[in-house]
Amino acid sequence: ILGIKEEEFTSIETTGYFENPIIMLSAKLVKKQGQNFIKKMLELLAINQINELIEEIEERTIDSRFHLRVDKQELVKGKLIISEKDTVKIKIHTPIYNKKDTVKIFTEIFQMVN
Repeated sequence: ILGIKEEEFTSIETTGYFENPIIMLSAKLVKKQGQNFIKKMLELLAINQINELIEEIEERTIDSRFHLRVDKQELVKGKLIISEKDTVKIKIHTPIYNKKDTVKIFTEIFQMVN
């Protein structure tokens, strides 16, 4: 869906608070791969959701990592919808050497589609 091949993921299996199985997937995307991921993600999001993410950059960013959650059921259907319930968590890390530039850099990244 987001242009990442299955073999690029590493997985860690763990157990949740209620003994439910949790699988954490991680992929390190560099340069062109990362740009393609962001481009695909932005293409799948509605413009109003992209604008919402831009408005919330400060709240969603910790140490050069941007956090968002998307609806798990919609993701399986090939759609991306920002949600807070029954979600898949996505963290986007980009090296930002001057922390005061974090909001500016993530804003530029998310405006690629507008």
